[in-house]
Amino acid sequence: MNNTTPDLFEDAGLPAAEDHQPPAPPEPPAPDFDDNTLPLDAYAERAYLAYAMSVVRSRALPQVEDGLKPVQRRILHAMNEMRLSASSKHVKSARVVGDVIGKYHPHGDSSVYDAMVRVAQDFSLRYPLVDGQGNFGSRDGDGAAAMRYTECRLTPIAELLLSEINRGTVDFAPNYDGAFEEPVLLPARLPFVLLNGASGIAVGMATEIPPHNLREVADAARLLIRKPAASLEELLAVLPGPDFPGGGQLISQPADIRDAYAAGRGSLRMRARWHVEDLARGQWRIVVDELPHGVSTSQVLAEIEAITNPQPRAGKKDVSQEQKNLKQVVLGVLESVRDESSDKAAVRIVLEPRSSRIAQDEFMAVLLAHTSLEASVHINLTMIGRDGRPQQKNLKQIVAEWIDFRYAAVERRSRHRLAEVERRIHILEGRMTVFLNIEKVIRCIRNADEPKPELMAKFGLTDIQAEDILEIRLRQLARLEGIRIEKELGELRDERDRLNTLLDSRAEMTKLILKEIADDAKQYGDGRRTLIEAVAPVAA
Repeated sequence: MNNTTPDLFEDAGLPAAEDHQPPAPPEPPAPDFDDNTLPLDAYAERAYLAYAMSVVRSRALPQVEDGLKPVQRRILHAMNEMRLSASSKHVKSARVVGDVIGKYHPHGDSSVYDAMVRVAQDFSLRYPLVDGQGNFGSRDGDGAAAMRYTECRLTPIAELLLSEINRGTVDFAPNYDGAFEEPVLLPARLPFVLLNGASGIAVGMATEIPPHNLREVADAARLLIRKPAASLEELLAVLPGPDFPGGGQLISQPADIRDAYAAGRGSLRMRARWHVEDLARGQWRIVVDELPHGVSTSQVLAEIEAITNPQPRAGKKDVSQEQKNLKQVVLGVLESVRDESSDKAAVRIVLEPRSSRIAQDEFMAVLLAHTSLEASVHINLTMIGRDGRPQQKNLKQIVAEWIDFRYAAVERRSRHRLAEVERRIHILEGRMTVFLNIEKVIRCIRNADEPKPELMAKFGLTDIQAEDILEIRLRQLARLEGIRIEKELGELRDERDRLNTLLDSRAEMTKLILKEIADDAKQYGDGRRTLIEAVAPVAA
């Protein structure tokens, strides 16, 4: 059926259906950012990068030049400014902490005190930089006493970091409020980044630098100065590996040690050291004297307790068969264990066997396999280099960069001293001129209204020399004083010649640096504590 109904709107002239769509919204105006406004994503990126670099450069990583983090450097500088040398009396730690946070480190006092405690602990640092008096903690994890109870001063070896600080060797920068200046680096006379090592976690990177023996590090530096093309193997011949403050035995193979120092990262195995004490009627016991780095006596005892008195694991009602078997194995050889550590013996763990008929090697193998008497130590040689960038370096790079810093420091020290000598010679030459014309000078000073320009004109003195003459008592320029001036002038002119020769000759500067390193090693060096002897690790 056809629909013949007329379309009433056919000629109405209404817009087409598609014309009824709502109009598109206007484009939003372009953001009008001024100099102090950033989009959120750009601001977040910039803020996180600034935070990351602040953590890397100002908190977590040491400098290759002096081996220190900023808070450690500020503590040592503040103590040096307070004249707290190794020969001075101890002062309250709170006084030092207050000076540090007030002048150089505007952060919490606990962070400064914790850093100071660490550099005072002989079980944390191979060569402690602060001499602490009182309770500065223990290797078992006991905390230090409050800073109002402890006292401190610098150790003798801190002299290697601070003795040249006022001799033009390093740059100074304004502190956080511009009221004081602090050193950008300390003029380390040896590579402290290797001597004491470092540990820290930054943003996206971390560092774990083990300590080393001072004499061996000095030998490595002298070797690389004499032979810049020396190979890593040649360096490892004189610096064979880490030397931890608590001793222990490094049992990794030489190839593994070499690979770790070549790559700047790796993992090495350490083992406790012990001796056998013979008792009556053929009995014996094992006494552990040294532990792997970072392992405490309480940790070892807790591990043995967990094995011999196992507890159900999380979510379990009973101990597993594996725990029961391990308990049976350990109790089959071990009768008792006790901690006899004291002030006289920092580590003394006594292990009594269940029977004297047990082989001593078998007895220790069981304990080495299941406790931290054998453990891994990690190496990650990440630090801030001479170029100011954090980087993981190999052993040769570290020593070479410190050598470059040492050459620069000695050159700056020599130029600084040369300027002092030149100034003193200039003053003494003026005094000698006056001494030879003392009567004329006295008349000139008495008769002239403005004696300074008269002295300069008549006797050829400079402004500095004339000012010096007017400030001293002329009676000092007696015959005896003239002899002293002449003697001092001769000594200073000889020193000036030596300094000029040193600055003009790379060979002479090399000879001086080698001698200073040897002298420091002789004065501050000691024997190796960690035995390096490769053995196969015990399998659990």
